[in-house]
Order: sequence, then C-alpha cells, then structure tokens
Amino acid sequence: MRTAVIMLILSFFAWSCRERSGKPEAGAAITAALPSSPIDILKAGNDRFVSGHPIHPDETLERIRELKKGQHPFAIVVSCSDSRVPPELIFDQGLGDIFSIRTAGNIIGDYELASIEYAIEHLGVKTVLVLGHQDCGAVQAYMEDTSNTHTKGRVRALIEYIRQEEEEKKLPLEDRHNMSIAVYSNMLHGMHLLKNSMPVLKPMVDRQEITIMGGLYNMENGKVIFVDE
Repeated sequence: MRTAVIMLILSFFAWSCRERSGKPEAGAAITAALPSSPIDILKAGNDRFVSGHPIHPDETLERIRELKKGQHPFAIVVSCSDSRVPPELIFDQGLGDIFSIRTAGNIIGDYELASIEYAIEHLGVKTVLVLGHQDCGAVQAYMEDTSNTHTKGRVRALIEYIRQEEEEKKLPLEDRHNMSIAVYSNMLHGMHLLKNSMPVLKPMVDRQEITIMGGLYNMENGKVIFVDE
C-alpha cells in the first residue's frame, strides 16, 4: 500500500506541461453531469480551471448583496498561504462558496482549528479539504534546516511544527529528502489531526456527519488530486 501511494505522489508531481490536458474548443458544450457533493463541486471547478475555461461564478455585485444577509459556504479548504495557490481560483469558486483558512505550510494550530469548528458548528459546513501543494516553501524550509539553526524568528516555530509531525518522523530514511513525499506527509498530518480532534470533530467524523479529505495541487498544470483514507 505504501509503495502504491508513493508512486501515485511521484507520478502526479512529475506530470508536467508535456502531458497537459487538451483544452476544449471555444463554445464547446459542457456535457458532464452536475456535481452532487461538495467534493464533486471542487473537482468540477478544478477541471474547469485546468482546461482554461473557468466560469468565475458568484462574483457579481448581486452576490455581494446576497451575502450581506449571511454566508453558507459549501466547503472548508485549509491551504497554504502561498500566493500561487488561491483556493477560490484553482477550484473556480466565488464569493461565499469556500470558507478558506490559509497558513504557511497549511499548518493547523488552535486558531485554525477553532475557525474550522466555527464553520462546521455555526455555518453548517460538512466538508473539509486539507490542501498541500508542490514545491511548498514551508516544507522546503523544514527539509533544508538540517542543522536546526538555519532559520531564526517566528519561522523557526513553523519549521519545528513540521519537524514534529508524526507523518514526517515515520518516513524511512530514503524518503526523508524527497520533497514530494514530504509535502504529502505534511498534508496527511493535517487530515489526521482534524479526524482525531476532540471534543468536536472526531465524534462527528465517527458519526459520518462530516467529511475530511486531503488534496495535492500540481504547480505545473493546476491539477488537484484528492486523497481519502
């Protein structure tokens, strides 16, 4: 199982511009079935983004006025602060669609966890996606900080957080210097943390009231693969 997962990660991040999806012809009809779940909506939006034909939904002044009455996002996306990975764009969503939580390295601390619980308990969101991405600067900083003294300031705390992730510590020696595997392990940590978070999230996961998944974003082609354990 582990070998298959690693091969999936490496092949995904190796898929670059030489294997880009062909763009549909201008005006081509959309024949795919309407998405039926929050994850399906995110997948469909990412497909539009990758194809180069996003529809940019929910970006009107009318939508802004509608949201003044209240917000009802359909998904929580925990992602990196990296300016190249904006969830609303890569999933082709608009105002009020995604409850977005962004930190360097998609790190989840107490404040981020509180924000997730708020969206679930008070806004009724039932789906959480932890999104990692290729060439993550935070993960790279952790991997390059082999002497534990390279980085100073508050970034040190971020590096130490990643260093203490069980998913990173359990990697075999031959995998610890592989950026793609480190990114995957970091994303996996976020999933595990949320699925086992007490007292709010774990009971809801056990009762199948909420869905927590992972995702990996390819910086070469814009594609997101979804990971479920």
